[in-house]
Amino acid sequence: MKPRFSIRKVIYALAAATLPALVSMPASAQAPDITRIVVGFAPGGVADALARVMADKIRTQVGGTVLVENKTGASARLAVQAVKAAPPNGKTILISSPSPISIFPLTYSKLGYDPDKDLIPVAHLAQVRLVASSGVGQPYKTMAEYVAWVKKNPGGQGVGLVTMGSPTHFGLLAMAKSIGVPLTPVPYKVGGSLPLSIDAIGAQMELYKAGKIRFLGVTGTERSPFFPEVPTLKEVGISGFEEASSWFAAFVPAGTPAATVSMLEKALIDATKNPEVRAKMATLAMEMTGYSGDTLRKMIQSERAHWKPIAEASGFKGD
Repeated sequence: MKPRFSIRKVIYALAAATLPALVSMPASAQAPDITRIVVGFAPGGVADALARVMADKIRTQVGGTVLVENKTGASARLAVQAVKAAPPNGKTILISSPSPISIFPLTYSKLGYDPDKDLIPVAHLAQVRLVASSGVGQPYKTMAEYVAWVKKNPGGQGVGLVTMGSPTHFGLLAMAKSIGVPLTPVPYKVGGSLPLSIDAIGAQMELYKAGKIRFLGVTGTERSPFFPEVPTLKEVGISGFEEASSWFAAFVPAGTPAATVSMLEKALIDATKNPEVRAKMATLAMEMTGYSGDTLRKMIQSERAHWKPIAEASGFKGD
């Protein structure tokens, strides 16, 4: 029998493969030259897997030992604050998702950092598509059929989301406006029984491949290269999710010398182009990008301008 695909097994395999490059030297040895990659997510997730693959690939360019530090808590804000406070010498790198950078400045009155002033964008590393999904037992098989169904069933307006106050959350509010139905965001776990759920493809593809859920539409302006059979939400007439795809990008503390930033930018972008890296991350449905720090800065400003009126209209506050 063909072994069942497991995203958790893939992530653990990636971590194990890169472990030799990430362990520190014995305490009795001379203190090594250490570069830390800080992520605000726990070990075993896609962000952690990406950080470990990046660490493995950039160590020859940056020199010394490259370690991954999982600094969880406060929806990844602690990780950002730790990097903000680190010496601006290129030895501390943040890998972040969009919410702490693009969204939280819109929803927190006391954030503890200013991403535009306290961080320097280094490189955009990867895009992670979101997908709207439903259980195979639901009476609809397409997004158009879901919209028709939810308009007739007011009790089924709950939509499962993993994170509130995120691009997914505000994309859902924009979608609700576009179809004229007051959809309600509901925190959930993947595989729940809600009529519709929206989460990263990588978190749901095991259930999809096992035939337990349907994929109704992906975020972004183009179809996912990993699931080309699934249309974009825009294709099926649902607006609001064109800019809602998640991503991961690298940042360093403000004040880091330009030459150091350029060196890290090249090392990280080179890593995203590495065929081995692209193949490994494809198993998690992660599309490697490799955009420059300047392009990343412009993307952040564009995203924040896009979400600002939606966030303000929602009245949502992170604190």
